[in-house]
Amino acid sequence: MCGIVGYIGNQQAAPILLDGLGKLEYRGYDSAGIAVYDGNEINMVKSQGRLKVLNELTHDGETLKGTLGIGHTRWATHGIPSDANAHPHFNKDKSIVVVHNGIIENYLKLKKKLLAHGYEFMSETDTEVIAHLLDYYYKGNPLQAITKIMHRMEGSYALGIIFKDHPNELYAVRKDSPLIVGKTDGGNIIASDVPAVLRYTRDVYFIENEEIVKMTETSMEFYNVDEEIIEKDSTHIEWDVNAAEKGGYEHFMLKEMYEQPKAITDTFSPRLKDGKIVIEELGMSDEDILAIKKIMIVACGSAYHTGMTSKYVFEGLARIPVEVDLASEFRYRDPIIEEGTLLIVVSQSGETADTLAALREAKAKGARVLGIVNVVGSSIAREADNVMYTWAGPEIAVATTKAYSAQLIALYLLAMKFAHVRGKLDDENLASMIEELKEIPTQVEMLLNNKNKIQKFANRYLAARDIFFIGRGVDYAISLEGSLKLKEISYIHSEAYAAGELKHGTISLIEEGTLVAAVLTQEDLYKKMISNMVEVKTRGAFVMAVTNVDNTEVERAADYVVYIPKTNKYFTNSLAIIPLQLFGYYVSVGKGCDVDKPRNLAKSVTVE
Repeated sequence: MCGIVGYIGNQQAAPILLDGLGKLEYRGYDSAGIAVYDGNEINMVKSQGRLKVLNELTHDGETLKGTLGIGHTRWATHGIPSDANAHPHFNKDKSIVVVHNGIIENYLKLKKKLLAHGYEFMSETDTEVIAHLLDYYYKGNPLQAITKIMHRMEGSYALGIIFKDHPNELYAVRKDSPLIVGKTDGGNIIASDVPAVLRYTRDVYFIENEEIVKMTETSMEFYNVDEEIIEKDSTHIEWDVNAAEKGGYEHFMLKEMYEQPKAITDTFSPRLKDGKIVIEELGMSDEDILAIKKIMIVACGSAYHTGMTSKYVFEGLARIPVEVDLASEFRYRDPIIEEGTLLIVVSQSGETADTLAALREAKAKGARVLGIVNVVGSSIAREADNVMYTWAGPEIAVATTKAYSAQLIALYLLAMKFAHVRGKLDDENLASMIEELKEIPTQVEMLLNNKNKIQKFANRYLAARDIFFIGRGVDYAISLEGSLKLKEISYIHSEAYAAGELKHGTISLIEEGTLVAAVLTQEDLYKKMISNMVEVKTRGAFVMAVTNVDNTEVERAADYVVYIPKTNKYFTNSLAIIPLQLFGYYVSVGKGCDVDKPRNLAKSVTVE
């Protein structure tokens, strides 16, 4: 959600800013702008629309000269998408300029105060309040002005700030919105996410809450809110810079679907040693695992769907009670955290605002927290008691595929580990499950290679108004994710239902020709699912089934069948989701939608 890039050094800033912002386009945005200090004036160009408009207005940055600058891609919160509301924002005499990610919750109160002191506003944004508030408190010392506004602003923010009368300094500030800084060859850079800096540096500093960074061309100093200097260690990023490029694929989403076998392998391989599951970063002894009385899984979006799947896996294998919560609801229900509760938070970015808030709520109540995240050094990774990384590499498309698949693998490993330690899974069955786990990457690749068949089928439903997904047990969790993939990138109304709920109202929505995607991978539920498929088919539905390769009985109730290879019943989500990902992708492509950057959505939801 939104993107920030800033640079100070011995190179022209504008091309670096535009390049960095280009690497953050996946985050979702509706306008963009850059401001560059040429030594005399701070010059700004901003525009509604895609970044290519900004490139055209500045001739790829050539018309804005200067070696100090900040840039931003905005996703509208306060104020409609427009040139005026686009970042950066100036103070009244254009001597201070700011870019901002996040939301200032008390901005109306602050704006009222500033209006009373004669300040005028050119936009509807909360960010312009920051620029004027800095002006109000600035008496020649940037650090003092910044700390004063930090004491007065409520909400979340990552800021990049330039002061005209400090032409050799760039400031960055962070509270509950991600921000990194790094030293480059001949300068320093700030950004809201790693892909923006990979071309320039691999060693970055993750800014913690209420920390300030002062940068010059050759130096970097970190301060806390009391203006005290603090020491920080850098983190080396191992990602291949090419992993953040399309590599010849039409879309990042398609590329990332094809990267799933590797992401799955990279996530389980380091944790399989001599036929056993070894999760060193778990930080839990066998006694700690035996002491677990309840697991609570908290996440948003697709990560929540992995939690729904793992509920069946943990309870079926390890016999531990599991609750799964949407992070956006978790802390508002005053959850009961008892002794022996393990909270697992799942997030691709490790910066998801609701999930991070849930983590803090749970820790305050005494829970032990395990984070499952993809981004090294992210906020959840740093604040959780322990972290288990999914080694999926950078994921650029807004609609997650490979990160989702890697999260599933991490949760499978945990459930198998816990089950074995607790005596619910013996050595022989554990070894068998590990071998089946190792087969998943090859099976996923086989399903991906069936894309042409899925594409032909998807082309029949480009004009669909409603599509329904149904399943039972684990298959219901798969249906939730399949439905989300379709609607978030194709804009077709889609819903997932537990198949047993059809008679309780849902079946009234079925009309002649309505597509119903039925997922049935759980053998003991075949008969009940086939019965549900017959119910919708007799009411005019066209039924697509995703099922195991040996379930030929399904053909009497389905109009179109996609078969997946045989695997352990707890692992079927990893296979059944592949044709559903492909279906959503090809419907979106066929409709001409912006697959990687669907409207109104952002990759990292860093505000509530």
